[in-house]
Parts: sequence; C-alpha cells; structure tokens
Amino acid sequence: MTTAELIRIVSRSSPMALAQVERVRAELAALHPGVRTEVVPVTTSGDRWMGDLARLGGKGAFTKEVDAALLAGEADLAVHCLKDVPADRPLPAGTVFAAHLRRDDIRDALVHPGGLTLDELPPGTRIGTSSVRRRAQLSASHPHLEYVPIRGNANSRLAKLAAGEADALLLALSGLERIGETARISEVLPVEVMCPPIGAGILALQCRADDAATIDAVSGLGDHATWREASAERMFLHVLQGHCNSPIAGWAKAEEDGRLSLRGRVFTPDGKQVLDAHEWAGSLSPEDLGTATALALKRQGASELIAAIPH
Repeated sequence: MTTAELIRIVSRSSPMALAQVERVRAELAALHPGVRTEVVPVTTSGDRWMGDLARLGGKGAFTKEVDAALLAGEADLAVHCLKDVPADRPLPAGTVFAAHLRRDDIRDALVHPGGLTLDELPPGTRIGTSSVRRRAQLSASHPHLEYVPIRGNANSRLAKLAAGEADALLLALSGLERIGETARISEVLPVEVMCPPIGAGILALQCRADDAATIDAVSGLGDHATWREASAERMFLHVLQGHCNSPIAGWAKAEEDGRLSLRGRVFTPDGKQVLDAHEWAGSLSPEDLGTATALALKRQGASELIAAIPH
C-alpha cells in the first residue's frame, strides 16, 4: 500500500479550526516526515449563520460543506471536533473516521473578566452561551444567573464578551488551550458540576472510504483509548436520538487497566429533572456499552423527556 505524498486538509477558517489542523500537521510530520500537507479553507453555513442552530438543521451546519469538499475530491482529510459531528445519523456515505487523536481535557471553563468563580457571580450576571446542555445544568445549580445566546467561534465569543454583550462565558477548556487563551480562565468546572458534551475534547480525522493511501498515512495518529471512549459515547447519543434542543451530556472513561465506563445524563431544559446512568462495559464492546447506558436512561423515561422538548 502506498502512503500519500500530499494530503490536502479541508478546514474552517476560524483560529480554532486552523489550530486543530496545525496539531494534525505536526503529528503527521513526526510520523511521516515525507508527507506534505496543505490546507483547503472552507466557510460553512454554521459559520455564516448567527441565529439559532436548530433552524439550520443543527450541528451538521458545521460539517456539510466540509463533507462536500471531501466527497468531491477537493480535499483528502477533514479534522472535526467530534462534539460537532451529529451522532443521530451516520457519517456521509463514502466517508470514514480514520483516526481519533489522543483526547484533550473534557471540562468546561468559566471566563469572567473580573476573575470570579461560578459561585461568586452575583445575581443577574449574564452568562453567554447557546448550549442547552450548559444552560440546563446551570439553571438548576445557579438559578440566579441569566443567559444570553452567544454564537460564533471561541475568538469571536471572547470579542463579544469584551464588547459587553455578556458578563461571563462558558467555553470548552480544550478549545481555549488550542487558541492559547487559558490565561482568561477564571475557573475550570469539574465534570460533576458541568457534565461535558458527547465527544468533548476529541479531534477525529475523516477521509474518503476508498482513499487507502490517506487512511494508511493518518491511521497511525489514532489513540486506541480515545477511540473506545468516542465509540461508546456516540452510540449512546445515537440510541437516545436526541435533537438540537435536548440537553444530553456524558463521558466515557477508558482506565489504564482496560476497563471502560460511561456516565450519561439527560436533563429537562430548566435542569430541574435529571436522568443519570453509569455503566461499566465488562466484556461488552464500546458500542454495546453506549447502547446499554442509553437504554438505562430510556427505562427512566429519557425518550419521553426528549420528545417533550420543542425543536
């Protein structure tokens, strides 16, 4: 099998997306010094649209144009934040994930210009977030805070914070690390306080299924433990069939001794009702663990809870 000599990487043009591509290029150069890479920029409908994502069809708004560039042969590789790739439907026909990079931190971080922690924020503080997951959890634990919808990449959200459109932000810690803005963090929230989104901190590399040369070149970048965690989490989300407005959270953890567990949660939008499941794989595959955890939540009424949320 011949390894690709040139790999064209399609990427959104935000600083975050380009930082993710640079990580891939650096890891690829270390693994295959002879392989050249170039970036094919693309602007997605999700980047252009600043309204409610649900009206664009949800998370796929960030991946549709990227998928099209891959399938048209204009690029060979796409780098995705796994949390932005819809799990309620399969990857576009003709594409596969060739590798999941070693997972970054899965926690959320609070950015407050005055350096306050979540518990120190005064009543009426406007938290900038468009995430139903974050809002549900904070509505239950910190009901005195207010929320303003804020979209865009992390850099543009930080600019909106500086412009006074919100008093504080909740952002993914891994994203702030990627764009070199960790100095702005006033508090890192433990997963017990803010359960992360499915696929948090995972970069996945997508190729055309028939492009053996590219798959061969990038598959060595994959991390096995991350792949197991991702497989369990995405199957969990797939079985629950959540929609854009359903607050679903959870994370899988591959232990060093090989054991794999998954904690999953489903919330009402106000956070007042929480369904919680924590399962261990034992001899189950990661996908079966995801299914088992979703079914545990369905037995608690998750399907009815999700169906009752307008979308």
